[in-house]
Amino acid sequence: MSSQRKAEIILLLTTLIAATGWIFSKQAIQGLPVFGFIGLRFVLASLCLLPFCHRALIKANPKDIVKALSVGLILGCSILLWIYAISVSPTLGEGAFIMSLSMLLVPLIAWPLFNKRPPRIFWLSLPFAIIGLLLLSLQGNWQQSSSQIWFALASLLLAFHFNFNGKYSQRIPTLLLTCIQLFAVGILGISVSLIFETQPSSVDTSIWIWVALSILLATSLRYVLQTVGQKHCLPSIASIIMILEPLWVVILSVLAYGEAMPASKIVGGTLILLSLLIFRVGGKLLDKRAELKLQ
Repeated sequence: MSSQRKAEIILLLTTLIAATGWIFSKQAIQGLPVFGFIGLRFVLASLCLLPFCHRALIKANPKDIVKALSVGLILGCSILLWIYAISVSPTLGEGAFIMSLSMLLVPLIAWPLFNKRPPRIFWLSLPFAIIGLLLLSLQGNWQQSSSQIWFALASLLLAFHFNFNGKYSQRIPTLLLTCIQLFAVGILGISVSLIFETQPSSVDTSIWIWVALSILLATSLRYVLQTVGQKHCLPSIASIIMILEPLWVVILSVLAYGEAMPASKIVGGTLILLSLLIFRVGGKLLDKRAELKLQ
């Protein structure tokens, strides 16, 4: 199996783990301040990874550490907006679909930033993904809410992070890059929480279980896998795969909270899967066609 194919499978697994993070977070903030939860979650997650990358940290170039921290702060701003949107949103599905728009923005942002023009097949598959996301989000009765704006801003910042993370993953060891970024997100979350939030006097034991799952699975493991996947996968391909996350969120939301699954969501999900099929299969067909023309 090629490294490209392995990376795609890793990113697919990443989307499923990321989807569970929505459930873990929704449960955890029932007993913790939202920004404080993010700070605790990400600082502890970075400490979990530190024993595996402390040697690389000692040997690392200070400039690379600063760059990793900067990318981590971009991620931190996105995640703080995301968790706040979750706290004020009655459903998870809609927010997941809005957040997934960041993956559609990744190749477009990479074009002016790094002069990486998206492949032609990306433009052919993109309309199916957009229509699918609209059907999943609109459901025929779109109502404007503050959570939608916060999710949209978080989505935009996440697209920038995805691009810079892919760039620096080529020069900074995977675990070290992930550890530094998680630490930056955690410190930002704790700082915002201490300034704006009131800390609870006691927290129920069940809340700590959700916090532990968020730290170990949805944060530490998720971001390691995402960084590894991005390291060996083209940004345009990775961005399409990451669109699958909202589909998993919807399924988990239906199972955990009984959210409705109308026909519009089913059709929208089908169109997103179709866009993936066009991108993966169509790209190979175009390459073979180009090879035949050259012969």
